[in-house]
Amino acid sequence: MSELTFFLIRVAYLAVLWIFVLSAISVIRSDMFGARVPEGARPRAAKPGRAGRQGAAPKPRRGSPTHVAVTQGSNAGITVPLERAPILIGRGNDAAIRLDDDYVSTRHARIAASGDQWFVEDLGSTNGTYIGSVRITQPTTISLGTQVRIGKTILELRK
Repeated sequence: MSELTFFLIRVAYLAVLWIFVLSAISVIRSDMFGARVPEGARPRAAKPGRAGRQGAAPKPRRGSPTHVAVTQGSNAGITVPLERAPILIGRGNDAAIRLDDDYVSTRHARIAASGDQWFVEDLGSTNGTYIGSVRITQPTTISLGTQVRIGKTILELRK
């Protein structure tokens, strides 16, 4: 082979190697610091001029869930009231539900409300979040008794 061919092969090899290194760094960064949230998706601050029941949680409707419970896994028995929503789930110190599981990311998933409905959202975790046996890729509505699997842990909404 000619010298030009060897040079092009070496350059291509270095390019592929750098792409691999940069993608590995990106995965490690997102696992440590969480996924970036676009400006439009961030919650807006309350308007200062509004008077009323600011800071007071609305009364839950009859038949609506009141807490999230860990039903299976090493942290079984932990419950977190839904009044503290959105609820962050993961291995990080800032998580409301801290799971000691090798298959859970630092900021793995979030449970939040939208009106009267609750939904679970995967935050770009490596191993995914499952409802039943289906991996979710976008915020998905959950109701009472719906099992959400994160790693080896199963959570569900309860009254």
